[in-house]
Amino acid sequence: MTGTPVPASPPDLTSTTTVDVVIPVYNEERALRGCMQVLKSYLDNQFPFEWTITIVDNASTDATLAIANELTEATDQIRVLHLDEKGRGHALRTAWQWSDADVVAYMDVDLSTGLDALLPLVAPLVNGHSDISIGSRLAQGARTIRGPQRELISRCYNAIIRLSHGAKFSDAQCGFKAARTDVIRPLLDHIKDDNWFFDTELLLLAEHNGLRVHEVPVDWVEDIDTRVRIGSTALEDIRGLIRVARAKAVGTARVADLPRRPEPKPAHPDAVLSRRDTGLVWQLLSFGAIGVLSTAVTLLLYAFFRSATHPLAANLLALVITTLFNTEANRRFTFLGSRGSSGRAHLQGLVVFGLYYAFTSTALLVLHSAVAEPSRLLELVVLLGASVFGTAGRFVLLRGWVFKQEKGNI
Repeated sequence: MTGTPVPASPPDLTSTTTVDVVIPVYNEERALRGCMQVLKSYLDNQFPFEWTITIVDNASTDATLAIANELTEATDQIRVLHLDEKGRGHALRTAWQWSDADVVAYMDVDLSTGLDALLPLVAPLVNGHSDISIGSRLAQGARTIRGPQRELISRCYNAIIRLSHGAKFSDAQCGFKAARTDVIRPLLDHIKDDNWFFDTELLLLAEHNGLRVHEVPVDWVEDIDTRVRIGSTALEDIRGLIRVARAKAVGTARVADLPRRPEPKPAHPDAVLSRRDTGLVWQLLSFGAIGVLSTAVTLLLYAFFRSATHPLAANLLALVITTLFNTEANRRFTFLGSRGSSGRAHLQGLVVFGLYYAFTSTALLVLHSAVAEPSRLLELVVLLGASVFGTAGRFVLLRGWVFKQEKGNI
């Protein structure tokens, strides 16, 4: 008798999936052996997938490489990859391209992130739900112990990423990430940075190309012996954000041979996925509220910088700081129906900023040519008046150019 075919049992993913945990190290002779013992013990006893550890010696000058080679003698599950050039991004790119595992991951050698988060990090990649998975110290449920300076810098940096690129992830720089190897490899060739900005660039390109990024709240304890130089790293990161925005605008951030996820479909055939037309009234109200807030912040910043520098320099610094936030706020709240990449929008927003800066700076120059030594209060009044007219011009340009809505596509 012919019956209904019985569906085949799903494959046992825990026995077929391989995970390569990459540990980039530079001059870690004191910490390497102990940390590898802790990590190996966790993987042996609590990790359900087949695993390897790849120690990437990042041009160390101490005994790190010798200790790493000793660790490989005890088990074939630990491997060593030696590089002659420094750079965390360079180490991760090389190791992930070299790996033969289904899933590649990495964590910092100091194990600042609690290992209990490793399985939740990898599982969404194994079952196909996500393409990249990241640990977050800022997501709801995360528990973090670190100094107030690093906490403030981290929150400000990630806020700048979200506002300037429209990123949806909360923590770009946590040293705890994983990815499906078949997805990450085409992306690696498009990442230009070899240092600390590598993580941010990876995530920005991933989101720009439609990959799904899964975020895991982690327990994280600051390593006071960190090798990161915050000042120089921050400058590199800002330059990197501008570079990626430019790549998005000109189209070079698109990866042609990257696997694409299908567009979401409505649950019911009669349902319609649409973007809301905000309308002129809402746009004026929202733009006005954001403009008032931005103008107030600009004036406060101008007054602060003016005590130490020339009025034009103070005006420039104040406007640069508020422009990225202003453009992103208008993209998100004022022109909800607009299409196009946030990178292109911010480049066009910088052009609008240039015109706005030229207008307000001209007002200050006219004031100083007409009045020999104007008071700070008079400067602020003139700047306020110029800002009001400049803001009206900004609205026209944002609505008609930067966030122009095509008819029929709203």
